Amino acid sequence: MLKRTVYCGELRAAHEGREVVLCGWVHKTRDMGHLVFVDLRDREGLAQIVFQSDRPELVEEAKRLRNEFVVGVRGRVRRRSAANKDIPTGEVEVEAFELRIFAASKVPPFVIADPPQASEELRLKYRYLDLRRPKMQRHIRLRHEASLAVRNYMSRNGFLEIETPIMANPTPEGARDYLVPSRIYKGRFYALPQSPQQFKQTLMISGFDRYFQIVRCFRDEDLRADRQPEFTQIDIEMSFIEREEFFALNEGLMEAVFALTGRKLARPFPRLPYAEAMEKYGSDKPDLRVPLEIRDLTAIGRDGSSDVLKAAIAAGGELKGLLVPGAGTLSRGQLDKLGDKAKALGAKGLVWIKKQDGWKSSLKLADADFEKIWAALGGADADLALLVADKKATALKALGEIRRTWPMEESARRGRLEFCWVTDFPLFEWSEEEKRFVSMHHPFTSPHEDDMGLLETSPGKVRAKAYDLILNGVEVGGGSIRIHDMDLQRRVFRSLGLTDSETEEKFGYFLEALSFGAPPHGGIAFGFDRLVMLLAGEESIREVIPFPKTTSALDLMTGSPSAVSDRQLDDLGLKLK
Repeated sequence: MLKRTVYCGELRAAHEGREVVLCGWVHKTRDMGHLVFVDLRDREGLAQIVFQSDRPELVEEAKRLRNEFVVGVRGRVRRRSAANKDIPTGEVEVEAFELRIFAASKVPPFVIADPPQASEELRLKYRYLDLRRPKMQRHIRLRHEASLAVRNYMSRNGFLEIETPIMANPTPEGARDYLVPSRIYKGRFYALPQSPQQFKQTLMISGFDRYFQIVRCFRDEDLRADRQPEFTQIDIEMSFIEREEFFALNEGLMEAVFALTGRKLARPFPRLPYAEAMEKYGSDKPDLRVPLEIRDLTAIGRDGSSDVLKAAIAAGGELKGLLVPGAGTLSRGQLDKLGDKAKALGAKGLVWIKKQDGWKSSLKLADADFEKIWAALGGADADLALLVADKKATALKALGEIRRTWPMEESARRGRLEFCWVTDFPLFEWSEEEKRFVSMHHPFTSPHEDDMGLLETSPGKVRAKAYDLILNGVEVGGGSIRIHDMDLQRRVFRSLGLTDSETEEKFGYFLEALSFGAPPHGGIAFGFDRLVMLLAGEESIREVIPFPKTTSALDLMTGSPSAVSDRQLDDLGLKLK
């Protein structure tokens, strides 16, 4: 058995003259008749192997090699006659003395190369082949390095990594849980955790004042393009903290993680109240690389000349405007597409205004109105104003999405990291489906002290001590200061419409635990997959997860989810409807 002495991608000029053993996969072969060149690949990169004519039997054996054969080679490192500057090992090659074929390979369904040579569906079906690509190898290594950086940073700051159960009670939002039937207690179920929320708070009550965990979580929710039914998060909880102290700790964590790619972060990160984020950017996860802000023009519309705007405002709407510098050259067709986009987002329409040899607009207005709008937005002759008059949430959503997706130079976006904390979220939001208030984050989030009196009378106005960390328009983490008082926790459950019996059934142990003395505490959970995606410069978390599922929650490689036998169902006391 040939035993590796060095990885292919580690060979350098300093190895010249040294005898080495390389092991890996055949990436490419070039048969020159009396010579055979083989590019051998392992997780560190490529190395060129030369099989020379003075060893004719070895040359003949090398001619049998095909892409993805697994081989070992013994040889001597020498300088190349012409260096290949495209790869780190390009100054040297290995003159082969011995070849061992460990395993042959069928012809792969696609070429193992970057960029990918196959559809994502085919790549996921043969994920074990796709993972051989150099970029995927780098991404999985980066994932390892990121988890190591997290563990080292948290340990240096006095945190203990503690595992919490994977099988626990279903949550109140039971439809989103993955349920696990009990064979022993037929008719009863465990649930896979959406988050270790109750357990990490219980650890605070237990006296473990600094906890973290890199943990798998599960959500059986309606799927979106970049969500996975199982995912990894960095879970953190801490006792006896002030919010600013906690923010500083987590900014230091981000600094440690992004240092892996040589990125330096400007600290402290900006703080942005939820209400301000929505008013300025139409989003609770604003991309601060985009230098556009939404302005309120309701007073101008109410007092202006347009019956259309007046009617929308009289019906409870507001007039919001967005100035796009230099976009006055957009064609009518391009503007119509923007209007269609606004309608697709729920708005009744989109008004545009240009200042080119007089006023041009999709809506007839008096010149005085144009002047007021232009002055309020700070417009110049080459600019474009976009207006939506509708319900406040609708207008902000439409302009916020247009703002978020406005074209910018890709290099300008990619080269910047714009973090911000969004704070003071509403504690509750109204669910049209359930016809009741539900938690915007989760029911263990503490209300703002100034809003305690509104819990029973105006729950929709209560602010939460909740915060999200946003990076370039992506939510990378979310958390809150928790409720540590049992009576306040009961009040919040009642505000959510839970009866005392439902509260006891679902949270009885936790409420009792609170009654034994709970410290003030708070925490956060970071989406580890998203962080690694941003570290790697990718746009999909599937590019940094070893074995992801599709957007429809299928595992194309293993064929799951799959049917089970009647015997298995019978053992569990289950029948299929």
